[in-house]
Amino acid sequence: MSAPLIANRIAKQLKWEEIDPAAVTTLISIARNEDLEGWGLAEPPEQTGDITSRLLPKGSEQATARLIARNDLVSCGLPIVQPILDAYGAGASFKPALTDGKECSRGTQLGTIEGPARVILEAERVLLNFLQRLSGVATLTQLYVKALGSSPTRLLDTRKTTPGYRVLEKYAVACGGGFNHRMGLFDRVMLKDNHLAAAGATGGKKLAELVNSYRGSYPEMIIELEVDSIDQILPALDAGIENILLDNFSLSELAEAVSLIANKAATEASGGITLEDLPALGQVGVDFISTGATVHKAQWMDIGLDWN
Repeated sequence: MSAPLIANRIAKQLKWEEIDPAAVTTLISIARNEDLEGWGLAEPPEQTGDITSRLLPKGSEQATARLIARNDLVSCGLPIVQPILDAYGAGASFKPALTDGKECSRGTQLGTIEGPARVILEAERVLLNFLQRLSGVATLTQLYVKALGSSPTRLLDTRKTTPGYRVLEKYAVACGGGFNHRMGLFDRVMLKDNHLAAAGATGGKKLAELVNSYRGSYPEMIIELEVDSIDQILPALDAGIENILLDNFSLSELAEAVSLIANKAATEASGGITLEDLPALGQVGVDFISTGATVHKAQWMDIGLDWN
């Protein structure tokens, strides 16, 4: 299979419909319970629930509120708003003003919530936490993608995600224009340096034999190999490797590696990559650049819930 075909098999973008609703419900339930019931504390609180909102005066039962972007951002997480509201009680509804993945300037209305005031007040912090976090990942991802300019090189995420929030954070990367690397240990063979060391196959014939053994066990799966030196590339190509991750290579080393691989496998650059590196890296000719920074360096966006 040619490198472009392999690259297209790798380059996936998670869609909201591909996320298990039960997983989202579980995360919402944890967030709700830690806010209302002290989930996670060794001793439960003496009182539970929103002790502030329950004493609101008569006449404040129904309300309308707007979600507003308070800084420029890429929207992400809007489909989770209604399930969050539903977790706090019946009657509150969310009407989005746009879809995920949209560039929004400061002051943009993301949507409107109508319903019982107490439900909206109880859910406010939790729904903002999800939106602000996911929009932050989408916004930073888009910044990285734009830094690649007109380069055909595509940006990949990694498994460096918040435990339990992987599908949501990878979805946010996709909303920002990035692509998703493997979802977990289950969907791609990826031989990293520690695997090679454990197998005693860091180079030469033993490396080729190791790759071939995995090809025999997983004939339909993409096999990816992490290399940290040029001399590991030819044995991997001889074994028919599909994707080569070039770890911590300099620009000149990347150029040499891409020339050596010559479209016999897809190529991926990784390791300590910064936003400032991307314009130059995009000109080297690798198929992918992978980084966990779009998740672990993302700042929360400022989104407010403004009462009408």
